[in-house]
Amino acid sequence: MYQGEYQLIGSELSFFTRKLEAQLRYQQVPWRYLYKTEERKAELEARAGTHFIPLLQTPDKWLLQDTIAIGPMLSERFNERAVIPTTPLQRACCFILEDAFNHWLGRVCVHSRWCYPDNVDWVGIRFGANLILDRSIDTPFSEAELKQLAPIGPMMFEGFGKQVCEVNGVGPEQGDAVRGDFNNMLAALGDHLSLHRFLLGDRPCLADFALAGASKAHFITDPEPLSWLEEHREMLTRYTNQFFDGQPLEKGEWLDGDTLPDTLTGLLGYFEGSYFKAATNNIAAGLAGEKYYEYDCGFGPTQARTQKRLNQARLHVKDELNRIGANDNAEIQTYFAGRDILEYYLD
Repeated sequence: MYQGEYQLIGSELSFFTRKLEAQLRYQQVPWRYLYKTEERKAELEARAGTHFIPLLQTPDKWLLQDTIAIGPMLSERFNERAVIPTTPLQRACCFILEDAFNHWLGRVCVHSRWCYPDNVDWVGIRFGANLILDRSIDTPFSEAELKQLAPIGPMMFEGFGKQVCEVNGVGPEQGDAVRGDFNNMLAALGDHLSLHRFLLGDRPCLADFALAGASKAHFITDPEPLSWLEEHREMLTRYTNQFFDGQPLEKGEWLDGDTLPDTLTGLLGYFEGSYFKAATNNIAAGLAGEKYYEYDCGFGPTQARTQKRLNQARLHVKDELNRIGANDNAEIQTYFAGRDILEYYLD
């Protein structure tokens, strides 16, 4: 590969931009931010063929999009600090958890950001720092800048936020359900992270970057979800900041003998009753040509738009599971016995 600097193109308030940033930092990849400003927008979208962020420009002048593909590429390129385990059970959990965090946390992110007017006003100004001022959200604002950027939040809500909440079935009327489910995840995470530094032990994997990305861009940054954390605030802040505090993370190791932390079963149990239940209904409805699907994660029925991406992500994980022979691996079969998770990917 070519030597040189990678450019991370996106926004500091973007879940997936922060996800990729966490991986770049852990793997000690030479990189720098290039904010996707209004001035750069047209050129970047024409080159990339998409309006989505983040983008990653490599020293060999590739312009890549989609962290699901970028993550394994970087893991292989910078394999001294690889972030995908080589042992079958750990590798399976790495990809399964990445998928779950990628696609389930987004609901909480958009609801908590766009369904609360004070939060909309706060994030709009910070979006403006990247979009208009071409600088970090951490740089203090002058009074003139606060006035200049104040309209951005309401404009983004009308142009994007309101619709994305409706599409995902997480509008204002779903506030109790979103927060209740989020609390269930925090409880499972709290049990696990009280004993382990990362999801698979003392070394981060792809799934950790998804959790850290959502937390950095939303949960410990936006005022609204930050107020939801309560007794879990210190836990999630400590977990997240270790990726972003500017200090190099120790390499660390996963557990010996292809084993997993005992507390991981609680997190998998949470996702079995939430993400995998909803995603199964989503995919079935989509394959049947239906525009909407319904699910119930214990807080009453929710209706949302079907999304083709969930099945694409499922097939990506299925391919990885087939590579390690998950159907014939006794340890994987035993570990997931009694759950519907393997069946979701392999059936």
